[in-house]
Amino acid sequence: MTATRHTAPAQTGAPRPRAASAAAPEVIARLEAADDLDLATDFLAATPTHEGRDRALLRAWARAAEDFGSAVPSTPSRARVIDRDGGLELGLLARYTSRPTPTVELYTDTLALAEELIERRGWRHWYPEGSVRAAALAHEAVHEQLHHGPPKAALKRSLGHVVLRIGRHRVLGHVAGAEEIAAHAHARTVCGLGRSPLLLTAALASYGREN
Repeated sequence: MTATRHTAPAQTGAPRPRAASAAAPEVIARLEAADDLDLATDFLAATPTHEGRDRALLRAWARAAEDFGSAVPSTPSRARVIDRDGGLELGLLARYTSRPTPTVELYTDTLALAEELIERRGWRHWYPEGSVRAAALAHEAVHEQLHHGPPKAALKRSLGHVVLRIGRHRVLGHVAGAEEIAAHAHARTVCGLGRSPLLLTAALASYGREN
């Protein structure tokens, strides 16, 4: 995705909550027990274009993306911020769009559900009060940098995914999902979170409100 030919928004995924089921707590417990790098590797493994790739390679890419995101300096965002409802319908927590005006949409209903999940699971020591919103803004700020500045090429160099060699020259390819992992790692670092927001967004896929 680029600033000049932007066709799809960058978005902080919060998968659509399903109806509460007996299996949901078990799934969330397994996610909680996994470390952030394992979750990032699983995220890449489930991303289209990575089917059949060696897990060791995916783990190396996940680690590189995490290291890159953690080191990205926090810079002021140019985007306007809009709070709105409807995130649960879309399966989104936040979304960045570059045109016509750089904008971050924060979905208050999904934020509220994330806070509910944090309280129920006893994760407040990982995600302090107000940190989910702050992390979403930090996450989308990285997507903004990757749209408008040199960090996009720097991330490619960090990943080192060679798709073509011509003599001593090499062409580096895009690694689908790496920008999302980098954005999560950045948010964890700048917001001082105990766990990556990737745990929270993955857990929301198995979490639903009880009737």
